Amino acid sequence: MTRSSPFSVRGRHALLIMKDEREIPILRRQFHRLGMSVTGADPEQPIAPAAPVDVIILDADDIPMKSETSPAPSINAPIIALIGTETPSRLKRLLDLKPASFLIKPLRSAGLYTALVVAFDCAQHRNETAAYIGKLEDRVRARRVVFAAVLQLMRAHSLSEEDAFTLIRQTAMRHRTTIEQLSAEITATGGMPNRSRRTA
Repeated sequence: MTRSSPFSVRGRHALLIMKDEREIPILRRQFHRLGMSVTGADPEQPIAPAAPVDVIILDADDIPMKSETSPAPSINAPIIALIGTETPSRLKRLLDLKPASFLIKPLRSAGLYTALVVAFDCAQHRNETAAYIGKLEDRVRARRVVFAAVLQLMRAHSLSEEDAFTLIRQTAMRHRTTIEQLSAEITATGGMPNRSRRTA
């Protein structure tokens, strides 16, 4: 899998979730100069972008302060927060959305590219970490299944732990399956499954 560069922004798509008519044209001009397309959305309306979204620009001043409501769309894209009101309560609400980067209002002609690079890099690291954690969790689940199968064979055939695992490993190799798959079959059937038909 090729790792995309966070410095490459041309061709990406941004979703603006904001109402400030003074800031929107500034952002649109900057995005167009960077070679990015832009879609606007009203924070008070359901978010349903027509095109895939690579980054979300969210005005923190538009975030409802009620905890039961959330303006965060169900889109897997990094959020760049526009911060105008720096009160602890509003910043706390903003942190709940886990923004990847931020810009201070009023906006200037510089800063957007840096915020984009930071946001894309942060999102990439988050995705890689989540994928790594997912693999570790899969390994833990697989080990539990193998351990349960080993215990089952030890009890059923009076084998040592090493002999039970060797039996599973050799049987899996002989029938061209994985140790985890065979272990799952053992725990599901209550013993070594009937594999009289050998795989060619």
